[in-house]
Amino acid sequence: MKPVRIFVTGGTIDKVHDPYTETLAFAADGSTQIPEILHYGRCHFPVTQIVMMLDSLNMTDEDREKLAGAIRDAREEALVVTHGTGTMGETARYLAKALEGTSKTIVLTGAMRPFSLFHSDGPFNLGGAIIGAQCLPAGVHGVMNGRVFEAGKLKKNTDLGRFDL
Repeated sequence: MKPVRIFVTGGTIDKVHDPYTETLAFAADGSTQIPEILHYGRCHFPVTQIVMMLDSLNMTDEDREKLAGAIRDAREEALVVTHGTGTMGETARYLAKALEGTSKTIVLTGAMRPFSLFHSDGPFNLGGAIIGAQCLPAGVHGVMNGRVFEAGKLKKNTDLGRFDL
C-alpha cells in the first residue's frame, strides 16, 4: 500500500452551518472535517494537511500555485486534494500543466453537499479518491460520483448536479 497525503483546500465538503449568518461557512477555528470522515471510514493511514480553506469560486491562480508547491514538496507519491466542485476542473487542468511530467498521482475530489449536513457524497468521493491515488497512473485526475476523470475532462454538470463525461 502506498502512503497517501490529503491536501485540504476547503470546498463544500468542509462547510458547516453558521448559526449567526445562517449560511454555510468553514469552521471558525480553521479546522477540517476530513479526519472525522476518515475516522468513520476506519481509514487511519493518510496524512491530512490543510493548505487553505477557500470556497473554490474564490480560488485564484496564486492559490493554485501554492497548492502545486505543496504537491511538489510532498514526500508521498499518492496525493488527494479536497476541493470545491465549482472550479475543481480548472484547478485540475492548472495542476496538470504546472506539474507536467510528475511521478506523483494527484486526485482531486470534493462534495456537492457538506459532510456536516449528512447525506453527503463527500465520504464516498473521498474513499474513491484515496483508492484512486494508490492505483491510478501518475498525473492529475478527479474522482467524483464513482467515476474517474482525467484532468482535461473533469467538468461539473450543474444541470444534473454531478460530474459527467
